[in-house]
Amino acid sequence: MGECFFWYQPTRVVPDQRPLNGCCCCCCCDMLSVDGDADAAVEARIRIGWNKFRQLVPLLTNKDVSLIMRGRLYSSCVRSSVLHVRETWPVRKENVVALQRAEMRMVRWMCHVKLKHRPPSKELREIDDIALVLQQNRLRWYGHVLQKDDDWVKKCMEYEVEGPRPRGRPKRTWREVVREDCQARKLNKEDAMDLCKWRKMIKDVR
Repeated sequence: MGECFFWYQPTRVVPDQRPLNGCCCCCCCDMLSVDGDADAAVEARIRIGWNKFRQLVPLLTNKDVSLIMRGRLYSSCVRSSVLHVRETWPVRKENVVALQRAEMRMVRWMCHVKLKHRPPSKELREIDDIALVLQQNRLRWYGHVLQKDDDWVKKCMEYEVEGPRPRGRPKRTWREVVREDCQARKLNKEDAMDLCKWRKMIKDVR
């Protein structure tokens, strides 16, 4: 079966128009890799986050503005743009590390701290770790899908592809990521039926 590429544009969708590298496409404001991983999506969101950060540099680095207000501005404008449509990313450890490094560079810039000072990351980061936010968002969306009775999203999530697998180690899937999240939080599908309980369990930091 041949590959079909769609290039997202604000006003129209043009089929069979490949990007320059021929390995990914942009759809619904997110990058989709042919290999099924989240590398292209993470790189694209980091670039978007840096663009948003540079637009807000006069405010984020202004010493007349308290760090609390700058942190709130960063979370609502910069981090939200980085983590847009992140619930379905089949992230690997390398992707999380790339997001953490980009965020710490921004935080150091905001706090006027240079790398040679070597301050602990926990002292600079008053907001939740981006890896924890990713996990909470995945679990929140996963619970939302489980609560649906008969929905095409739920069917796609539970769909099993038939046929032989290619040689080599299979790609990391989103279901594997969510399964690991549920094991780490000691969650099961039955817990998702109680919305209040589910939200409380995914917000508890463990």
